[in-house]
Amino acid sequence: MDNFTTWFREQGGELDASAMGFAIFPDSGRGAIALRDIPEGHALFSIPRGLTLSLRTSSLPTRFGIEAWKQHGLHEGWVGLILCMMWEESLGGSSKWSEYMSSMPDTFTTPMFWSEEEIQELKGTAVVDKIGRDDAERDYYEKLIPAIKSRPDLFLEGSIPKFYALERYHMMGSRILSRSFHVEPWRGDDGHESDESETHGDAPHSDDPNGMDVDADNPSGDTTADSIEPPHEEEVSQLDSAFDGNTDDDEDAETPADVAMVPMADMLNARFESENAKLFYEEHYLKMVATKPINAGEQIWNTYGDPPNSDLLRRYGHVDVVPLGEPLSGEGNPADVVEIRADLVVSAVRKARKAAGDLQVRVDFWLEEADDDTFVLMTDCEVPEELLSFIRLLSLTKDEWNKVKAKGKLPKGKLELELLPAIVDVLKERLKEYPTTIEEDESLLGPDSAVNLSFNKRNAVVVRLGEKRILRGALQKVEALLATQKGKSGKDKKRTRENEADGRGKKAKR
Repeated sequence: MDNFTTWFREQGGELDASAMGFAIFPDSGRGAIALRDIPEGHALFSIPRGLTLSLRTSSLPTRFGIEAWKQHGLHEGWVGLILCMMWEESLGGSSKWSEYMSSMPDTFTTPMFWSEEEIQELKGTAVVDKIGRDDAERDYYEKLIPAIKSRPDLFLEGSIPKFYALERYHMMGSRILSRSFHVEPWRGDDGHESDESETHGDAPHSDDPNGMDVDADNPSGDTTADSIEPPHEEEVSQLDSAFDGNTDDDEDAETPADVAMVPMADMLNARFESENAKLFYEEHYLKMVATKPINAGEQIWNTYGDPPNSDLLRRYGHVDVVPLGEPLSGEGNPADVVEIRADLVVSAVRKARKAAGDLQVRVDFWLEEADDDTFVLMTDCEVPEELLSFIRLLSLTKDEWNKVKAKGKLPKGKLELELLPAIVDVLKERLKEYPTTIEEDESLLGPDSAVNLSFNKRNAVVVRLGEKRILRGALQKVEALLATQKGKSGKDKKRTRENEADGRGKKAKR
């Protein structure tokens, strides 16, 4: 760490070494530690915007040529930034970020690097379909490799096996996934701070943008006479024009140039609702500031935005386990969620209602109006209104469906008695998608068994158990409501029969 902090200062970064240091923590690895009592509002370190590593600050895109960059598809997704990082690493000491690159991890515990046997432990969870290995490798072979081969002057043939191999590609992608921030160009509005809702994300500091605003001024910070010059302001403007609007028509999608590696800031770990420091954004610097008093010896925590364990595992290779609140009990992640696919709902409704005919036209109508084929349950174990609306839509009679279609408006998501059997079936079918039961997982995490679990298997069990507990909680709520409604219905029928019998008795007497 001494070499890294020396480099950081030489590049214009400022660090209060009397307040913050680094240590290895048993449960979270290397992280930042308070060396003394730190008051709220104290600046721990500041980072020149030009020291962030992104498509805007690396000189590779402009040296490659913006039009050629776009022709190879490097302006979409993360493949362009991955290539920049690979190239900067290949430059060795000539790269401005050489010392930073060497300080980053080379191994990861994320599912991207798991064996097929280990991934099977995640069957049924939201993780499996989001690992993205196939998509990443498709970009590697269809975009990155052709781009490299087109410019032998930039990518020397002898360096390709060492710096541009598929293994390095996955490693660089994982560095971005676990350590990057969302860094937009400086708008010059009012020196505001961004909402650091998810500092490490998809791109860790990118799935839920935290807004580190990057201006167009990129000081070179050269460390050697042969250092590669960063792009000039005019070139950065060309980059912004090239990348704007290339988000597949998704307004919420992230501009690739806004994903940046931020030295020093990515050293901080995060844990559920433990944040005590946050990045604030100024025109020329990013500053990490204590958001509450931190006692000497305590870990300094940034924030991931408190995502569910499925996302934590996929992005960072770990999970959060803290006490849970009602209606759940025990330990887990209070931010956990369960995803239910629309096709599972269609199957369950067809079975529960014995629906005849093709429901696809209703599904298509739903997708046009709601544009969402996944429903999310949270730790409150409440059935979401969107799911209720979808089940209601699928359960309508032919006449009711024709009226809804004519109005062009989805049914309201009310929890009605007639929907309860279908909801029960949906939840039960979703639980069947996991390879183990709740009881089996709880046993695996028990004190006698947990010591024999590998790190990856333990994390897989924690993720799937958290999801299953939500499903069980929701199922118990719906079944209790169904039983109550049946009880009321039974009492009403009994009362009706008694009233009828009483009426017959009075008539006989007369």
